[in-house]
Amino acid sequence: QVQLEESGGGLVQPGGSLRLSCTASRMIHMAWHRQAPGEQRTLVATITPDGVTNYADFAKGRFVISRDNAKNTIYLQMNSLKPEDTATYYCAMGWGRARFDYWGQGTQVTVSS
Repeated sequence: QVQLEESGGGLVQPGGSLRLSCTASRMIHMAWHRQAPGEQRTLVATITPDGVTNYADFAKGRFVISRDNAKNTIYLQMNSLKPEDTATYYCAMGWGRARFDYWGQGTQVTVSS
């Protein structure tokens, strides 16, 4: 069983920044997803074991996913935040690139003035 724990969420004003962290008991292919109330969970960004990244269109140019394999931690740096970025953000781990089998409990991000 793989455990993941997110941290770093909170309340931020529009235009502000937050950095989310996720510590995992094991890291292979990693990802951040998000889910807003009443909406489906959506992929935000992925990162391979070699550090190759991929982003949803809404995240390109504003969000950066990274990983520190020595610390078993991934990060999501979020800049220029908008109210529509308000959601619960989930860290996930998968054995392959396209499917994520293990999930954290989520951390809430609220963008509001």
